[in-house]
Amino acid sequence: MSPVNTPIRATTYQPSEVELVLAAIRFDARGLVPAIAQQHDTGEMLMMAWMDRDAVSETMRTGRVCYWSRSRQAPWRKGDTSGHIQTLVDLRIDCDGDTLLVLVDQTGVACHTGRHNCFFQAIRGGALAAIAPVVADMNKTRKD
Repeated sequence: MSPVNTPIRATTYQPSEVELVLAAIRFDARGLVPAIAQQHDTGEMLMMAWMDRDAVSETMRTGRVCYWSRSRQAPWRKGDTSGHIQTLVDLRIDCDGDTLLVLVDQTGVACHTGRHNCFFQAIRGGALAAIAPVVADMNKTRKD
């Protein structure tokens, strides 16, 4: 997160730039591409989710990160219910065009479990253990 909660100005793109990116992405048979969200200033990996063409386009046009929810089969604007939004800083395509790196400024937590990132499980003492604490009560942050 930005120091002292200084808001980061969202990066937005022109329609021609959005089209360039969309043409470069190799979407899978379902029309999806994996997107890894990374905190822009610390390098912390926050989460992995899926984007379809519309989610990529909306993210680039608005600067507010949007994903595709496979469970709901609908767009998922990060933070719509929790307030824990991701502001777009940069969007990068990997060498094969089949994965996106979305550099963001995370407001609040990235994980629906209330942890700062979704990568909180690791093997410790021969068992799977949570290695990061819950820092937000997601039941209290959900908007009505």
